[in-house]
Amino acid sequence: MKTDIEIASEAKLKPITEIAAQLGIAEDNLECYGKYKAKVNGRGNKKGKLILVTAINPTPAGEGKTTISIGLADGLKKTGRNVCLALREPSLGPVFGIKGGAAGGGYAQIAPMEDINLHFTGDLHAITAANNLLAAMIDNHIHWGNELKIKEVTWHRCQDVNDRALRNIRSGVGFDCERDEHFDITAASEVMAVLCLSSDLDDLKKRLGNMVIGLDEDGNRVTAHQIKAEEAMTILLKDAIKPNLVQTLEGVPAFVHGGPFANIAHGCNSIQATRAALSYADYAVTEAGFGADLGAEKFLDIKCRTAGLEPDAVVIVATLRALKCAGGKTENLSTRDDECLVKGIDNLKKHVENITGVFKLPCVVAINRFATDEDAEIELLENELKALGVRAVCAECWAKGGAGAVKLADAVAELTSSKKTKMEFSYSLDQSTEDKIVIIAKKIYGADGVIFTDKAKADIAKYPQNLPVCIAKTQFSLTDNPKIIGRPSGFNITIKEVMYKAGAGFLVAIAGNIMLMPGLSRSPSAERMSINDGVIEGLF
Repeated sequence: MKTDIEIASEAKLKPITEIAAQLGIAEDNLECYGKYKAKVNGRGNKKGKLILVTAINPTPAGEGKTTISIGLADGLKKTGRNVCLALREPSLGPVFGIKGGAAGGGYAQIAPMEDINLHFTGDLHAITAANNLLAAMIDNHIHWGNELKIKEVTWHRCQDVNDRALRNIRSGVGFDCERDEHFDITAASEVMAVLCLSSDLDDLKKRLGNMVIGLDEDGNRVTAHQIKAEEAMTILLKDAIKPNLVQTLEGVPAFVHGGPFANIAHGCNSIQATRAALSYADYAVTEAGFGADLGAEKFLDIKCRTAGLEPDAVVIVATLRALKCAGGKTENLSTRDDECLVKGIDNLKKHVENITGVFKLPCVVAINRFATDEDAEIELLENELKALGVRAVCAECWAKGGAGAVKLADAVAELTSSKKTKMEFSYSLDQSTEDKIVIIAKKIYGADGVIFTDKAKADIAKYPQNLPVCIAKTQFSLTDNPKIIGRPSGFNITIKEVMYKAGAGFLVAIAGNIMLMPGLSRSPSAERMSINDGVIEGLF
């Protein structure tokens, strides 16, 4: 069996100008970064149908959500449909940490993969620079007299590599700006969220200025606008806000732009990229991070609300291996175990119920099939889902590319044409912040209720009540405890604190022991990488 690298090296990529021409994008609207990457200016005049790809809660076995997203797009093209992808950019944190690259796998990949997984067009570096420029300007303001009388700085520095040692540090030691400091990973920074939710450059500048950086001596919020930082930050981000165009191995255009994590941020690619894909193609396939309890909920309740978007169909990805894992099986996942499979399917059912019952959207389950999967296991899964009125379709994108997703493509296209109900949000903005969090916990996670710490209650009392809520929670469980898998019941969610992201336009509620700066694993992917004669191995 060929490796991802061998498959990618054999692929004959087209110049990005040819890929753009497929969408009707003129060369004058391209800013090329080499032969196979470009920034895109402007929009098309189509009004495509939006397809959201999400998944069950992640397991060590893997689900292949990005692979299915890419394979589905390739399948739509193979069946003669005009399609475009809109995906997130990989972060160096997972690339060098535990996950590896995020460009798909096998014959369902976006390319050039090495570039996409590493520095790409520099967007994440620009976000990091803008974030840390603001931090430097805050400390500089304090050094030169502190005219705004800043007493507490709440703004964090960031970087795009996992480094637990930077979670809590002491900065400015020996100088008049000495204080406790914190680093977040770039994907969790508010600048990332702001860039991904901005409608244009002016909106970006306004949102950057609205970001809260601390409190003054009277307890009033101090903003980046008061520090006079938003113009310089916008200058750093003027190119980063433009969506990037690449391609799949089968030549499907793909906008890859923005990279917030779904466990600690809102988990979706930029509004710019999604709107571009919709404007240039009849079908736009996009993806939300991690399981549907995090990525899809935030995509629908935050991104769709902000951008006025509404999916025409939802795909929920699962593998039999992952379902067995969710059911408690820890070894020999390729072997049959109907008991664990049925238990794991309960987790899938919860996500299906959320999409169809809470958000009122049509969905199909994509079974990312492995060669070891037995037909009887597939039939068991199909029968379990029939009771919910949901179809399960096998896809073999990794092994066959678009040819392995033709049935899935037809099923998704059929769903988009038969959509009858309007999407509903899980909560309304006029409800209190506490009520919104409780609704998400009960409706989406299946919790009995929410425990708010005293700090969380005090935080909520200080902040506006008419904003969406972004819950930062472990991706591995419907609960706030990563060790509780499957579809648990009889649990509560604990909210430790709430943060106001005025630029992004939402509140972040921290559930359980979630970290805004991840650490490297005992054996990070970086240890298994090499480069010889310019050839990189171990990156994917």
